[in-house]
Amino acid sequence: MVLKDFYKILSEEKTGDSKYNFTILVNEKHEVFKGHFPGNPIMPGVCMIQIIKELTETITKANLMIQTLANVKFMALINPEITPELRLELDIVTTEDDLVKVKNTTYFNDTVALKLSNVYKKM
Repeated sequence: MVLKDFYKILSEEKTGDSKYNFTILVNEKHEVFKGHFPGNPIMPGVCMIQIIKELTETITKANLMIQTLANVKFMALINPEITPELRLELDIVTTEDDLVKVKNTTYFNDTVALKLSNVYKKM
């Protein structure tokens, strides 16, 4: 975990051949939120991208490096004081040339907060 104590995994479930659901709890007291933004904490987009990478590394049991990000759509602001629990749906496919393709949708409650597709290279 790049940011120590930033989040913890509450549950992990394999829902299909390449599909996984994670529920995480974001630490609303983390120092990141003191600067982003004081009095109105908002999850930084780069932190969400890092969480997705770390969860994908957990599934693939490999160190990964981002190759491409596509269709990154932040649909709603995540305020960790109001909605610290997030559900991430990941569709993870590994290719023969050691690329890992991921499609993600992140929710708080029933609200879609983030959608993205990305490709990682196994290190």
